[in-house]
Amino acid sequence: MKWTLIVAMTMFATILSGCEPLLVLDPKGPQAARQASDILMSIGIMSGIVIVVFTMLVYMLVKYRASKQKADYEPPHIEGNIWVEVIMVGIPVLIVAFLSFVSVQSNYIVEAKPKGYEDKEPLVVYASSSNWKWHFSYPEEGIETVNYLYIPTDRALEFKLYSYGPITSFWIPQLGGQKYAMADMVTTLHLAADVPGEFMGRNANFSGKGFAENTFNVTAMSQEDFDDWVKEVKETAKPITEKKFKDLLEPGHLGQQTYTGTHLEFSPPPTGHDHSEESSETTESNTDSHSQHENMNH
Repeated sequence: MKWTLIVAMTMFATILSGCEPLLVLDPKGPQAARQASDILMSIGIMSGIVIVVFTMLVYMLVKYRASKQKADYEPPHIEGNIWVEVIMVGIPVLIVAFLSFVSVQSNYIVEAKPKGYEDKEPLVVYASSSNWKWHFSYPEEGIETVNYLYIPTDRALEFKLYSYGPITSFWIPQLGGQKYAMADMVTTLHLAADVPGEFMGRNANFSGKGFAENTFNVTAMSQEDFDDWVKEVKETAKPITEKKFKDLLEPGHLGQQTYTGTHLEFSPPPTGHDHSEESSETTESNTDSHSQHENMNH
């Protein structure tokens, strides 16, 4: 058993040494950094709990292990201990309350514009999915790509997400968390890339047999390089037409493609209100109503 355990642990350590770091723990943007920090904090808290529990378990097993007693021995009757009950109930309540507070705070942070980019004009990209492709429309630049995304660094990114098929989930692990893209509404996702590099993006929600290959490449570059790329696309790429876009929506897989113009001109996003904007408008409406109510009272 001793040698079997040693061999198993050696093999386990060897396998783990060849693993690459998890993408969610290798953030390249402020939103992802916040989420990675929360994940590591949660892992630390859970590890501490596991260590304490197993330490107490070993202590109890050793200290109160079976011993020789008389055949008629009966353990003393114990009513309970108020301090043990307070600790056993109070500590889990405190842990849950703390994690809940951090989760709510982080949710507000990642749903807003990235920290440090509040005063910068964001790059707006309409990211739509179809079976099983991703379409990226740059309305300000007047270009469109399929299955790949070019973004500038040190600039806020505002993705408008929707779907031409089943519900999908837009996810670039090293830049931030995932968010759903649906057919009847637009959702907004705020991201930013702090450093140049190539990242993996994918659909994180099962959407049929082509789900596994429903991925896209993300390349972050300086603003100057991004502007040069946009200029090159306008000079070399063919315009996207309504017929071509309908062909792209047919189920199947494609490689990377580039077009001038966007499909937003003849196939606009859902007419429903933007989810995040609607929440903002509701808040403003409630604030205005409250102000009017106070003025009437005065």
